[in-house]
Amino acid sequence: MVTMNLKRIVRHLAMTDWQVRRMFTTRTLHAIEAAIKEGEQLHAGQIRFAVEGALPGTSLLGGQSAREQALEVFSLLRVWDTEHNNGVLIYLLLADHDVEIVADRGIHAKVGAREWENICRAMEAAFRQGRYEEGALEGIRAVTRCLVEHFPAGDQRVNELPDRPVVL
Repeated sequence: MVTMNLKRIVRHLAMTDWQVRRMFTTRTLHAIEAAIKEGEQLHAGQIRFAVEGALPGTSLLGGQSAREQALEVFSLLRVWDTEHNNGVLIYLLLADHDVEIVADRGIHAKVGAREWENICRAMEAAFRQGRYEEGALEGIRAVTRCLVEHFPAGDQRVNELPDRPVVL
């Protein structure tokens, strides 16, 4: 257990902003934003995409998991603050090679953990192959399909959250 924690600490300390920018270039971030914008024309959900290279020191030393950090980011970005409780956060913690999806209660009750988990694992597989843009876009499309099914677009579409991805 101590070795695993030490390896994790080293991975997080070794993750640099340069590495994050190399994996998620400006072009890739624009493509992610466009995919979210395009998808949100098809459903009434709200998607946020966040990339974090490594955990902050206190979170890392406290043993915080990627899931716990994703929940904090969900709150920080106010993804929960949508009128119909249909916000979804796609969160990447690069140092842990982990993707987490946090969905507000309105959509999570209809989609469920298993589907989110499948999307996360597919994205992680693409990232392991170095296909960051493709993996991100595939994940956004998969989330979009879930939202189209359960929250189809209506006449009164309001974009409640920014479409631009966040690099933390």
